[in-house]
Amino acid sequence: MSEKTILACLLVLAVSLPLSNASCFIEPLNSENSDIAGCLDSEKKLHKFGSQWRTDDCLDCFCSKDGIDCCTAFVRPVDYDKEKCISIFNKETCTYKTVEKDDHSKECPVHGWVG
Repeated sequence: MSEKTILACLLVLAVSLPLSNASCFIEPLNSENSDIAGCLDSEKKLHKFGSQWRTDDCLDCFCSKDGIDCCTAFVRPVDYDKEKCISIFNKETCTYKTVEKDDHSKECPVHGWVG
């Protein structure tokens, strides 16, 4: 590889890392439960290997033989007029709505999201 190619790759990596805000985690299987044919979540509910589900806290989860892998099912607004507007989370739809503080019927423009 040429020096320019390596520098270009490093530049892309350096720029993209701060922009990513991965909101995921992995919970390894508990060795005590090795005889169970699935994953036990934090509420002690059994999920079959290969199954997917959404939690009440808006996490999309997947059960594998390695454990439970969960990621947020939503993006969060970060670039909007915070003096004029607020963001409100709807737990039913797992979405944010950004509205004026004084009039929640008026939506505010959002220029950046993370999640």
